[in-house]
Amino acid sequence: MEKYILALDQGTTSSRSIVFTTDGKPVSVAQKEFTQIFPKEGWVEHDAKEIWESQLAVARRAIEKAGIQASDVAGIGITNQRETTVVWDRKTGEPVCNAIVWQCRRTAEFCDGLRRQGLTEFIRKKTGLLIDPYFSGTKLRWILENVPGARERADRGELCFGTVDSWLIYNLTGRKVHATDYSNASRTMLFNINTLRWDPDLLRMLDIPESILPIPLPSSTVFGMTDSSLFGSPIPVAGVAGDQQAALFGQCCFAPGSVKNTYGTGGFLLMNTGDKPVYSDNGLITTVAWGLDGKVSYALEGSVFICGAAVQWLRDGLGLISSAAETEEIARSVENSGGVYFVPAFVGLAAPWWNPYCRGSVFGLTRGTTRAHLVRSVLESMAYQTVDVIDLMQKESGTDIPFLNVDGGASANGLLLQIQADLLGKRIVRPSCVETTALGAAFLAGLATGVISSTDEIEKRRRIDAEFTPSCGEYERRTAVDGWHRAVRSAIGFSKK
Repeated sequence: MEKYILALDQGTTSSRSIVFTTDGKPVSVAQKEFTQIFPKEGWVEHDAKEIWESQLAVARRAIEKAGIQASDVAGIGITNQRETTVVWDRKTGEPVCNAIVWQCRRTAEFCDGLRRQGLTEFIRKKTGLLIDPYFSGTKLRWILENVPGARERADRGELCFGTVDSWLIYNLTGRKVHATDYSNASRTMLFNINTLRWDPDLLRMLDIPESILPIPLPSSTVFGMTDSSLFGSPIPVAGVAGDQQAALFGQCCFAPGSVKNTYGTGGFLLMNTGDKPVYSDNGLITTVAWGLDGKVSYALEGSVFICGAAVQWLRDGLGLISSAAETEEIARSVENSGGVYFVPAFVGLAAPWWNPYCRGSVFGLTRGTTRAHLVRSVLESMAYQTVDVIDLMQKESGTDIPFLNVDGGASANGLLLQIQADLLGKRIVRPSCVETTALGAAFLAGLATGVISSTDEIEKRRRIDAEFTPSCGEYERRTAVDGWHRAVRSAIGFSKK
């Protein structure tokens, strides 16, 4: 009897589930958007219960659409928005407050204080991370300090902390398993990526009790079995990885030096660096890629906070488009952006700028600027930010990146990928299955349950959908990028700090 793998892709704006065959072909997809909560300027929250309920609903729907039973599913792979922080009651499963989303900047001033104490290098060597409100540790501390009773309950061992993967594992297993994988743990600013353990020095520094933390495990392993009431029969939860590490795995970037970029809510460029962490001096993050077969792979990462979220803003905030799919046709109606530069710093800037106080800006508007120019400038902003990260990654790693593997929802936009090829001066490669985040989680689960034999088997089945090659000259490219840098510097200059 044929077996399938169910991938739970819990993202920043929606929960999705995809049923894959064991050779990586999608059979069915179900998706549901959920509420985005903005309590204050720069604050972003989610309802953790809505995340769970939406993810469970689409998982059931994907199985139903595939025409299969839970007994046909060999395993579940989870991939998730990473640094988003959830704290809940260990017995009842009730969250103590809304989840604090990775985009949230509420701990920016606390992070400034850590930097003033000279802790930047201390934290970087242990975690591979920069001091930034992006990561979970300072979010968890904020909850313990600001939610009434949370500190006391945590000290009594009554609370659980987790990134979204832990929250899903806990609920899927009927509140029996409180665990995470190495890739998600490495995004908390509490996990030592050299020892693969929660670091006691970091816990003391942030005043976080170890009892609140999940058990860190390899990415490809059986974390537990789902509660029988959820799907009709138990299914192994067997693969877990943060969304960007899962996409790196799904792109078959198994060899050191291989690179992928995901155009999702944010944009994330990762390079596999092999079995040892490579540290950056200029704003790249060192992270665990995955744990597999008793070994750990590491990656260098450049993070961009806003990519697809800017398109969502065009739709929901401005009403300029009715769907993301419209952007390609609208942007193609003009030859270029008409000198308009859009800096999408809604929640600050990530690599290589790392400025949490900068905010979104538009430069170069004239009476001749149209909706199409603004839409095209939003697409170009994704490509410009990727150029900045790749330039830095090549410099830091000492490796020339000959081509770029791409995925994520926005990679379906052919104009975006042509703009990217032009601004990078490099070939862009899009696989036939752009759902590489979910696919990576499925592959990890398949390896853990034995329905997939090896990464060699995975690599042999990879297929390419399209390639995009540069069509402009070096002078045109540099002029455009220089203009982008002027816009970013101006946006930073306008910021409060």
